[in-house]
Amino acid sequence: MTARVTVRSLRERRRRTADRRFGARLLGSAVIAAIAAVPFGLLLVLVEGRWQPLRRLDAGAARRLHGVALEHPAWTSTLRFLSDRVWDPLTLRTAVALLTFWLVYRRAWRLAAWSAVTAVSGGVIGLLVKTIVERARPSLEDPVARAPGFSFPSGHAMTATTSFAILLLVLLPVVPRPWRALCWYAAVLSVLGVGFTRVALGVHWFSDVVGGWLLGLAVVALTTWAFEAWRADAGRARAPVGEGLEPELTDARPEPGASGGKGERPGT
Repeated sequence: MTARVTVRSLRERRRRTADRRFGARLLGSAVIAAIAAVPFGLLLVLVEGRWQPLRRLDAGAARRLHGVALEHPAWTSTLRFLSDRVWDPLTLRTAVALLTFWLVYRRAWRLAAWSAVTAVSGGVIGLLVKTIVERARPSLEDPVARAPGFSFPSGHAMTATTSFAILLLVLLPVVPRPWRALCWYAAVLSVLGVGFTRVALGVHWFSDVVGGWLLGLAVVALTTWAFEAWRADAGRARAPVGEGLEPELTDARPEPGASGGKGERPGT
């Protein structure tokens, strides 16, 4: 009888601990969502409300950059190549897909799931917001580029934000430490460059690009928080952002049939 009571007591204690942990995570997710999404929500309100200072900023940026694009055809061709080939959403999503398959090959299941969910949810959320807002793209005389669909938020900017965040946070552990700062700079400059090309080519307003950046950051922040909670459940210590999400990614592969120990695969 005493043993049964003890077991029941332990189970009840574990259940209460799990409930408290779940409640803390819900609260934490709400806080993170607010911090990441409030700036985007504010921008959305200003866009939908046609706030005049924002409209003047958008129109002024579009007019000035469009003038530069018309005066410098070679510069415009370079921007078009970067936007349509190097930083194109299809190119970035393909890179993320290949990375995810590589993670599956390495049996880093948790990290592969995070990569896939972040990329897919970012694309779906961006498309839904575009459909709801239905903002028209800039209409310029003698346009140098065209793009289909609605304008807010910029799909290029949002995809660049989520994709480079995935590539960076996954691959940092396999990058030599002296090169990691360079990787951060390259990722940030690429995301900023994507936004600049979209405005300079006249296919997005400046606020569209900012909206894409903010919404992409919100998605990454939420999925990353969920990933850290997942690591905690698996008994792994929280990793500094500068080390990547899963520093154990560099662990050696286990022998077939082996389990546990130092050779255990990351994410299992």
